[in-house]
Amino acid sequence: MSIADNLHNIKSSLPENVTLVAVSKTKPVADLMEAYNAGQRIFGENKIQEMTEKWEQMPKDIEWHMIGHVQTNKVKYMAPFVSLVHGVDSVKLLKEINKQAKKNQRVINCLLQMHIAEEETKFGMDEQELDELLNSGEFKQMENVKVTGLMGMATFTDNQEQVKKEFTHLKNIFDKYAAKPLTVNCQLSTLSMGMSGDYTTAIACGSTMVRIGSSIFGSR
Repeated sequence: MSIADNLHNIKSSLPENVTLVAVSKTKPVADLMEAYNAGQRIFGENKIQEMTEKWEQMPKDIEWHMIGHVQTNKVKYMAPFVSLVHGVDSVKLLKEINKQAKKNQRVINCLLQMHIAEEETKFGMDEQELDELLNSGEFKQMENVKVTGLMGMATFTDNQEQVKKEFTHLKNIFDKYAAKPLTVNCQLSTLSMGMSGDYTTAIACGSTMVRIGSSIFGSR
């Protein structure tokens, strides 16, 4: 199956309200262009340097999503063009994105990463940290970032019940905060959860954005 066929099959299976991020990390520009020519406009990368190189070479109507763990010292490289940062897991990182966005006269959309898995290796905040961040005076003064949703990664396991439980937990947190009157720079509309192995479960649990790589581009 070609990349275009894979893309078509996945897109035709997704509900209308679910956005597909094609995870293109480590893949050559030629593969991305095949997906682009098949109509895909949103690509997800996990290394800022690689994403920047691809951005320089590829059409400018692409939305680039940073889906990996972000190091604060590298934010400046993606600030001119990144569309959405998925893995914001601290006030420190949000402050840096705000600072670099301001330099580029932009408002950068961000998702706050929640820790929902039972694995210790995953990054993210717990609900108390989320609450503190959203209610802090410091956050309310950040005019160059906009928190548009939450992101989370389930435990890497074959136990679908556990995955479902974790996704449902995140959806409940999302619903709670989406219903609250929040600040101008925080309007929750996107819930990013689900990857190649568990995106159907994620969608069933309320995901509005899925990150799919190997099912489109083949395994790494």
